[in-house]
Amino acid sequence: MESLLSLLLWPFSACLILTGIHTYLGIHVIRRGVIFVDLALAQMAALGATAALLFGADLHDPAAYWASLGMTLIGAAFFSLSRLRDEKIPQEAMIGIVYVVSAAAAVIVLDRAPGGAEHIRGLLVGNILTVTPAQITKTALLYAAVGLFHWFFRKTFLLISFNPDAALRKGYRLRLWDFLFYAAFGVVVTSSVSLAGVLLVFAFLIVPAVASLLAAEGIAPRLWIGWGIGTAASLLGLAASVMLDLPTGAAVVCAFGLLLLVLVTGRSLLKISRPGVRQRLLVETPLERTKKP
Repeated sequence: MESLLSLLLWPFSACLILTGIHTYLGIHVIRRGVIFVDLALAQMAALGATAALLFGADLHDPAAYWASLGMTLIGAAFFSLSRLRDEKIPQEAMIGIVYVVSAAAAVIVLDRAPGGAEHIRGLLVGNILTVTPAQITKTALLYAAVGLFHWFFRKTFLLISFNPDAALRKGYRLRLWDFLFYAAFGVVVTSSVSLAGVLLVFAFLIVPAVASLLAAEGIAPRLWIGWGIGTAASLLGLAASVMLDLPTGAAVVCAFGLLLLVLVTGRSLLKISRPGVRQRLLVETPLERTKKP
């Protein structure tokens, strides 16, 4: 038991750090309606890292990190320009295009690099079990700086994410603030991908935020619920990975999915079990339900 706890100490610490920053950013992402921006920026970061491979760098070298960060900042600039008030094309469509093009470009680059298949697997699911105290310390300091940045400008970021029309009426420059949001987000994603892989980063961003939005109102309760879900999924996934010899990143992602399924099912059963709701559901026809606003 002691050896198991020592093995999981640093990976669990890394998961807690990821949970802390990604839950908050995930709430913003969902309210902005750009669910897959994390995948797109993560894939651009992966593209930068794979490009560095062709020049002899390792995925964990500083050169690969700066190449990843440069690509994510390009993505941040593009996404800040692609949001229009009266847009005919949803911004999510542009984000999807960026993701699929970046993924295809990364495959092409890795096809030219030795051990390309292994690099793809590493970028997708990472290997959080091998994180070191130095990596965790550096990542924690970086995320703390991003967190302070968001704290100082929290009112502006929350207003733009939750009510962009009101922000426009107050004279805020949406494109500038969007770029600052996506740039800070890109800094987080770049470090997160190198630490945990694309899929796990997406799970940490979206699942706790979705769970918190389903379960509570207000930013503070949502953060606490999201942090709780992230902590529980991390413990469950890491323990399953070690005891059942499963890929760590994939196990944690599946744990997130399982907890979200339990939450959604429990919430639905709770609603149906209420007498007023149950009676209304029995009396109303399906057509009548769909006509309600």
